[in-house]
This record gives sequence, structure tokens and C-alpha cells, in this order.
Amino acid sequence: MKQYVNNNAEGARRAVFTPVDNRARVDTVIRRLSDAIELGLLADGEQLPGEMELAGQLGVSTVTLREALMALRQQGLVTTRRGRGGGSFVSLPEVPGEERLKVRLAGWSTEELRDLGDHWAALSGAAAQLAAERTEPGDLQQLRRTLDELASAEDAAARSRVYGRFHVELAAAAQSARLTREQVALQTEVGALLCLVLGDDAYREEVADRHRSVISAVQDGAHASARALAERCVQASTARLIAVRLAMPRAASGPRPLEGTHEQEPRSGRRHGDA
Repeated sequence: MKQYVNNNAEGARRAVFTPVDNRARVDTVIRRLSDAIELGLLADGEQLPGEMELAGQLGVSTVTLREALMALRQQGLVTTRRGRGGGSFVSLPEVPGEERLKVRLAGWSTEELRDLGDHWAALSGAAAQLAAERTEPGDLQQLRRTLDELASAEDAAARSRVYGRFHVELAAAAQSARLTREQVALQTEVGALLCLVLGDDAYREEVADRHRSVISAVQDGAHASARALAERCVQASTARLIAVRLAMPRAASGPRPLEGTHEQEPRSGRRHGDA
């Protein structure tokens, strides 16, 4: 039987503020918040909850939280203001330029991109199927708003951020906190790279049409269709990324830059090399 979901956006945001894993808690808090900021789940300039409240939501000590916030400030993702009206505020990072993104893409082999696409398709397909089983038509308003935002986004950076957020909100519509967190982590791994394919207006329209079909299938409760359509969305984007990767001259390929912020070795720990 379908269950009622109040708001997919709130479901995605709630997944950000659930207790973190006991292991390596500082690193986990840093990753959880930085992923949410990069994906736009936490808006630029948004004030984070107070330290005591946020530490309680994440299930960590205030000492752990302060250490994580310090690291986020050093990465430029959080700013802190003192005095009345002060606190910690989100600072949305700039997306790297096209050449830096191509260098980052060159750090992936085509086999690794296919593997990443398979993982992404599995996550989004499962989320779409569960959402079709568990949501009511009125629960899809946030997904429709995100789709409208994608359809009107002017630049590739905005499009890639909204594209990723759609898939996170789809997982939230599935009422699965674990799927939502997995999708957040995956989108921050692949999201910026999508700037390399979403600058094309025609493809942006194609992506919007594909996502519109996913919403329709979810609304109709068409479980198998919703899954297949979501998987095809991801597979098409992965194929375009692979095509960009294959079109790169060999001289453009090289090691992933190490800058100590968001261009480190992939979080999955896999080795990346040329195709």
C-alpha cells in the first residue's frame, strides 16, 4: 500500500542531518555536510543549526562537530560570523572551469566511468521503483519544481547541480534514508563532471523530457517503467561522459590533481587511469 510523503525536498534534507556512522566521525561529518553543500541541498548563505542542535542531529559531540566545521571553513564551504545574528553559514563552492573538469575526467578510465554509471543506474532505478510503490501523486510536487528548475537553468553548472538534486529527491520519495545518502555521495562524485555534457541546450531539453517521463511513471504507479526510465536517464548521461572522455587527446590525460579540497582521489578509493 502506498504511504504518504509530505515533502521530497525535506526528506532529502533530513537525510543530511541523520546520525553519522561511529567510525571516523569527523571525516564522516565533513563529507556529509560538504556533499550536501556541493549538491545544493543546503543553499548558499543558509545558516546551519546551532552547534548543540547540529551535533545532536548528527549524533556526535560538539568537539567533533567543531573540528568538522573548522575543516569546512578551511575548504571555503562554511563561513562563521560572530555576535548577534552570527553562526555558521553555507558558502556554495564555484564549479571548476571546463579545462579543470576535463583534467578531472581524464583521471577516470572508461571502464571506471561505466562502473560508476552502473552503480548510479542501480540506485536511481531502485529509487524510482520504490517511489512508484510508496508515493501518492500529490507527493511529487518537489520533483516537479526541481524539473522546472532544470528546464530553465541557463548555465551548465546550475544544470548539473539541479540534475543531481533530482536524483537525490527521487531517492527521498522512495522513503529510503540509506538510498538518499548513497545518492548524495554519488552525485558529488559525478555531478560536476556533468557540466561537460549539460552545456548543450538540446541535451538539457532531452534530460528534462526523460525526467518528466520518470515522474509520470512514478505518479501512475508503473513500477517497472519508472525503474527502466530512471536507469535510461543515467545510462544516457554516462554514455555522453564516456564519449567526452574518449574524445580527449592522450596529452590531456593525466593524474587527478591533488589540492586538498574537492579534487582529491575519488572517495571510493579506486585507482584511476587512462582508458
